Amino acid sequence: MAENSSLALLTAVPAPTGGADWLSKLRRTAVANAERTGLPGVRTEAWKFTNLNALKALEPVAATGTAEIARPAAFADLEAVELHLSNGMLSHTGDLPDGVELVDLADPTAAPDWVSKTLGTIAETGPHPFTAINTGSFTGGVALRIKRGTMVETPILLMVDTRGQDAGGEQTVAAHPRVLVVVEDGASADLVELHTGAGAYVNNAVAEIVIGKDARLGHYKHQSESDAAFHIAMTAVRCADSSTYDAFALLTGARLSRNEVRATLAGRHIEYRINGGYLACGDQHVDTSTFIDHAEPDCASHELYKGVLADRAHGVFQGKILVRPHAQKTDGYQMNRALLLSREAEINSKPELEIYADDVKCSHGATVGELEDDQLFYLMARGISRERARAMLVAAYVDEAIDQIQREPVREAFRTAAADWMQKHIAGAPASEGV
Repeated sequence: MAENSSLALLTAVPAPTGGADWLSKLRRTAVANAERTGLPGVRTEAWKFTNLNALKALEPVAATGTAEIARPAAFADLEAVELHLSNGMLSHTGDLPDGVELVDLADPTAAPDWVSKTLGTIAETGPHPFTAINTGSFTGGVALRIKRGTMVETPILLMVDTRGQDAGGEQTVAAHPRVLVVVEDGASADLVELHTGAGAYVNNAVAEIVIGKDARLGHYKHQSESDAAFHIAMTAVRCADSSTYDAFALLTGARLSRNEVRATLAGRHIEYRINGGYLACGDQHVDTSTFIDHAEPDCASHELYKGVLADRAHGVFQGKILVRPHAQKTDGYQMNRALLLSREAEINSKPELEIYADDVKCSHGATVGELEDDQLFYLMARGISRERARAMLVAAYVDEAIDQIQREPVREAFRTAAADWMQKHIAGAPASEGV
């Protein structure tokens, strides 16, 4: 049960009124669910490792206005079509390729059928209060449709930026960006999602993704937000027959972050891959929670997360694979590995399998460790300084996860982003050329 708490986040951004019946009903239901559940506390099983007291103490105000958004340096050379969400609102649209349709969710009341029939149907609001708050309060966002049979060669770069008040401002701002991606049958695209910001704010983001039959989406996320920010994100995915979802998340920013990914594999012969890395230092708290519902037979899921925690950072990994009775021939793999660089760093890991079918191949596990003295000695014996050797081993450790990214230009951008983080926080690591 959720602890009783004021829903300041809900009132910070007043829910829009009026509009189409479908949208009004969706918002009313979401607001009622948010008010019923309140914000989760440590007695809520899914949140027991993430204490939200600091967030609950806030009395945020709505993020207003838009700002110019610049790419993080690691992604500066990535060829891509840019979309900007500034303070939750669409502020820039590049020239989209043929076969890609965009809808600005600042006014979803006039949205086409593919939006009205899909928005709010993938991300549930009943059991997820932050999703409910977003659904009841979002004032902007973007819906993308990759039309049937379209092969989008250039990645779509979605930059989500939130700005707190100027120096001296006493209040935290809140934004609730909403994203909907529909990849129709036989279509293919890559979406790179970058979350940045400045100042004190709450970025409560929700993305709903629908992947049609024989379709593919590469979805790659980097969260490098302000040290004073709270990042709460839900990505909900539904996959059809013979589809592919290839996802990666690199989490390096925010005071407190939670990246939750939930998927229903609703067809046969689906390839579902969600991999990632979390790199944290100082007093950062980074929470990764995943849920994979194998609802049909003959599907495969692969999940590898690698974490590096320094100083007093706290990491959380909760991953669950559900195999339903009908889902025979399921192949599921899940692994979380965490590397602690300090005696004060902490990790809570909870991998789970819930299997009701008898002809499956599933495995899960978690490891926690430190850098091995034998490996350090091997490098130092070849004239490499201890700091340099340590940085090389950390880089190689993270690279195992980054290597899972299927698209090479995107993979190299994420490798550079990880190297940039290490250059700032790991002694002995050089600039982004690698270690």
